[in-house]
Parts: sequence; C-alpha cells; structure tokens
Amino acid sequence: MASASSSEVRDGLSTVTLGTIFLIVATFLFVFLTFLSRVLIVRSIGADWGAFSFGYTAAGILAAVGSLGLTLAIPRSLPYSTSEAERRTIVRTGFVLGSAGAGVATVALGLSAPSIGTALRSPSIGFGLEFFAVAMGCGIVANLIAAVFQGFSDVAPNAIFVQILTPAVFLGLLVGSIAVPPHRITYAASLLAYALAAVLTTAALVVYAVRRLPRYLPAGPGAAGARDRLLRFTAPLFVVGAMVTLLGSGDTLVLGVYRGATAVGTYTASLTLARLVQVGINAAAYIFLPVASRFVRRGDSVGVRLTYATVTKWLVVFSMPLFFLFFLLPGESLGFVYGPAYATTVLPLQITVVGAFATTILGPSSVAQVAYGYTRLLAYNAVAAGTADVVIALVLVPRMGYGGAAIAWAAAAVLYAALSLAEVAASDGIHPFRRDFVVPLAVTGIPVAVVFVVLRPAVPWWALPPLGLVLAGLFVLVVIATRSIDEGDRLLLDAVERMIGRPLPLVRRIGHRFVR
Repeated sequence: MASASSSEVRDGLSTVTLGTIFLIVATFLFVFLTFLSRVLIVRSIGADWGAFSFGYTAAGILAAVGSLGLTLAIPRSLPYSTSEAERRTIVRTGFVLGSAGAGVATVALGLSAPSIGTALRSPSIGFGLEFFAVAMGCGIVANLIAAVFQGFSDVAPNAIFVQILTPAVFLGLLVGSIAVPPHRITYAASLLAYALAAVLTTAALVVYAVRRLPRYLPAGPGAAGARDRLLRFTAPLFVVGAMVTLLGSGDTLVLGVYRGATAVGTYTASLTLARLVQVGINAAAYIFLPVASRFVRRGDSVGVRLTYATVTKWLVVFSMPLFFLFFLLPGESLGFVYGPAYATTVLPLQITVVGAFATTILGPSSVAQVAYGYTRLLAYNAVAAGTADVVIALVLVPRMGYGGAAIAWAAAAVLYAALSLAEVAASDGIHPFRRDFVVPLAVTGIPVAVVFVVLRPAVPWWALPPLGLVLAGLFVLVVIATRSIDEGDRLLLDAVERMIGRPLPLVRRIGHRFVR
C-alpha cells in the first residue's frame, strides 16, 4: 500500500472511530432514556402499552416511505460530489423533497388513523396514530437534516438531537405530566408528550442547521444536472428504506394482528435488547458511508476493504459480550433490564439475538453497496428480505406466536446483510473474513459457549455488566495471543493516538511483540 493511501486510510479510520464512539455513547443514552420512559408508561397506562408499541411500529414503517430514500442518498452523494455547487443542489433538493414527503406522510397517517383503529378493533391504536403522525413527520425532517451533516462526516446532529435530546425531552414531559391533574401519566398524556418532544427537538435542530450548515457549505449557485443525478440515485433507495423498515417491523405488525397489542408489547422487549447487539455496527455504518464514498470517488478500493475489515473486527469487542449474555443468560438479562415480569419469555430474545449478532459479524455491507452506487442490487436485496420477514411471520406467528415473529425477524435480517456482503465481495473484494478476524472470533466464541452450555452457571443480575467486560477483554487477549494483528489494526492505533492526542507506547510494544 502506498504511503498516501495509508495516510488516507488512517484518516478514514480516525473519522469512523471517533464517530462510532460518539454514536455508541449517544445510542446507549437513547436506550437508557427510552427505557426510563418505557417503565413510566408501562406502569402507568397498563394494557394501552401494546397500542402505543403498535402505533410506534406502524409510524416507523410509513416514516421510511416518507423519507423517499434521501437519508441514504444524501450522505453518499455529498462526499462523492466534486464541487460545492453540486453539493448545494443536493442539499436544496433534499430539503424540498424531504419536507414534501414528510408533509404527505403526516397527513396520510393522520387521516387514516381512525380507520386503522376500526379495522384492528382497537380505538386506542387509532387514537394513538394521530399523535404518531405528527411525531413521524418531525422525525423525517430531523433525520433528513442529520443526513446532510452525515454527508460532511459530522455525526453530532444525529447524536445530540435525534439520539439524546428527543428521548430526554420526552422523558421530561412524562415526568412533568405528573404535576398536573390527574397527577398521573395517562395514555393521552404519553402520546402528547411523544409528539411534543418530536416537535420541539426538530425545531431546535432546524435552528442548529441554519446556523451551522453554512460552515460546511457556503451560499452560492447550484449545479445543472446535480438534481437529476440525485433523483436517479435516490429512486432505488426509496424502495430500500421502505423494505428495510418493513424488515424490522413487519413481524411485529403480523404479531399484533394475530395475537393482539399486548403480545406486541412483550415481544418488543426482547427485540429491543437484541438490537443492542447491533448498536456498534449501526453506529459505524452511519459514519462509514461518507468515508467509504470518498474512497470510492478516488478509486481506492484498498482503503474501503481495509477500513471495512478493521471496523467490523473491533466492533466484535462490543457485540460479542452482549450476544453471549442475552443468548446464554436470557432470563437474567431480561430481568435485569425490565424486571422479573419479563424474565420468563426468553425464546424470542435468544432467536433475535442470534440474528443480530450474525448481521454484526457480516459488517456494514449494505452501506458499502450504497457507497459503491449499487443501489439497484440493494433494492432487490431489501425487497427479498422484507418479503421474507412478512411471509415467514404469516406462516409461523399463528402457530408459534412470539417465537415465529422472532424467527422471521432474524432470518430476514441475516438474509439482507448476507446478500449485500456476497455481492460487494464478488464485485470489489469487500468482506471481513480474514484470518485476523475469523481466528479470534472462533477461539473466543467456541470455548465460552461450551462453558456456559455445559456448566450452566447461575449468574446474579448484578454480575452481568462485569461479565460482559470480561468477555470483551478475553477477545482482545485472544487477538494478541493468536497474533491476529494486521495493517488495519496498526493504522487504527495511529488514528486512536491522533484522536486522543498522545502516544500509547505500551500498546505499541505489545503489538510489535505479537504481530505476525
């Protein structure tokens, strides 16, 4: 690898590392704040929690349609473009189309909400969807603004406003509603708080964008043809966004139709935990997209391959402990997070966490396809996976309930990631399965699984977080002991040293001693 390419990869890894850490922290704050809100709502509104969960899921699917694929197209198109005039046209077109899509989606859901509630024989769902319609429209606008900043490799708007501020305001409004009559959180109050939180944080993000965006993109004329190129690139991603959201929610909707809103509330508890395993890879994918797009624009596939493999390898340090805890100790994990009432229904968590971990070790393959511009292939993959989710759920949910929904979600998630990885590996050699990744994964994972399966240790709830740290440390030790350190790891260390502003001589000595 040429020195210039090494420097570019190091810069890319530095950007991905910093952005990933920032987003992981923000995501865990999001999970924590959302969990507190969930506890307040569940204990206050009781049976209406299922209607709340169902409405949230349905609004999420429509939000993907309303975003028109722009939240993927814009962060790829901005770093791929070669002039500020092109970027200005991309941003302006995105804001016009995205705002229109948000408005249409909001009106459509708001007007159809009573009919949906009647069809599902649940007035609570119909009533809730009217509030979720407002929150959904604001969410589309907020994610669109965050996507513009993502195109400039700035994750702060997404982390601060979408991941932290929105759930924090929601939680604050819930607590505040206790201070007014009837001095408790009602179903209507929780819906109003959710919608109002979305409105307030989106307004704050708009103000932030007006002040901050000119630093990245000064005012000026646009570029002829840039709008048409964006629209052609966005069209397949519109299908991708809708189908990927269906992939993540179709099984939940089918479960709600066959087993009722109460079943949805119980199932989403397990699904929420399983998705924690994907937090690291999703955070990396968010910032990997603009970084990989710049590599692709320069024709540097080596940089994409090295960055992809290195990022995927080290995110296992984050995801593997959660996988083992949730899969091997599901009752303890559910009880630790949600309380004893949720600790008995463990099969959905075990099934979904397998799918979540499998998608993690495959890496951000769909994002790599977007960076290379393979949007048509990605659309086919999304249609296949989304269809699989719904079809499997329709077949299994009536007989298996929660377990059928979990199988549908896991199978569809793995299918989507695997198809994307197979295609980008065949076309450009992008994949994580090198000796430096496979050996530590196997040497760590197999013995740990055997120990837990054979010995079945009784682990108290307070020991789960320390046990997770021990498993993460074990993976790092195995990487060193098996000499599974390569050029990408050395460049990552360079990037980390630059990020923290000081050298790490001990780490370097260990690396030199054990490097192959």
